[in-house]
Amino acid sequence: MPTTQPDATTAAEQASALKRAEVLVEALPYIRRFQDQLLVVKLGGAAMDEGTARDTVLQDLVLLRFVGLRPVLVHGGGKEITALAGALGLETQFVDGLRVTDDKTMEVAKMVLTGKINPDLVGAIHRLGGNAMGLSGEDGPSILVRRQRGPNGEDLGRVGEVQEVNAEPVLAITERGMIPVVASVGLGYDGLSYNVNADTVAAALAKELHAGKLLLLTDVPGVRDGQGQFQSRLTVDQAEALCREGVASDGMIPKLKAACVAARAGVTVHIVDGRQPHSILLELLTEAGVGTMIDAWAADG
Repeated sequence: MPTTQPDATTAAEQASALKRAEVLVEALPYIRRFQDQLLVVKLGGAAMDEGTARDTVLQDLVLLRFVGLRPVLVHGGGKEITALAGALGLETQFVDGLRVTDDKTMEVAKMVLTGKINPDLVGAIHRLGGNAMGLSGEDGPSILVRRQRGPNGEDLGRVGEVQEVNAEPVLAITERGMIPVVASVGLGYDGLSYNVNADTVAAALAKELHAGKLLLLTDVPGVRDGQGQFQSRLTVDQAEALCREGVASDGMIPKLKAACVAARAGVTVHIVDGRQPHSILLELLTEAGVGTMIDAWAADG
């Protein structure tokens, strides 16, 4: 009798299932290592603007919460703030990657960050099977700031520089098994609300929470040096030099500065392309990783 050959489709499905099993086995030691650790993730750039990319990021966070990590999501909303400000006839200006924020622009920023993006992200996490609660730096208050000036003394308006972090509201949410979703608005000592760079907020939270990891999601694959070469790992000194020597520009400046603050406090920082599907899982739970890592060891040069 002729020998029965396995169906080609079945064989392909079995191979695919085996591959998925191998991925889970590879992830196991990392899951064990990071069990119950706090993980701060800053969502920004195209990863937040593109629905599919955003939902992939949120799926990763929901999965990490279910396997025992405690993710904290921090978000900005630069493009949407710029779009609404433009529609209202307000001029947009940046200094060293920071948005100059007058009183009217601050109103727009609060509308976008706390009135639209934050509840949208919380709702998306719930639709994906997770649990989340939204807050801003004013709640608690969690983020206390003073007015920040530009590198040459420029008046940036209501742009805040983080001075104090009260982690209790964030910790209370994580202890309930939920994902905190933090909008990058801070409370000034003068009682006014301030626009704070989301990378800066994420780094300050990671430092105060003694987080195991800080992931800064952006719309580039990682950090490049002065010759345009991708760097998979940087020392803190190298990262600071990229800012000082003018290699880093625009939004990468506050990102690297924030990364260095967190790294010097002992937090391992990853700058990752949030547009890449499941970039968080690839960076955290695989040997190769996909972004640029700035590690605590780097502070010693």
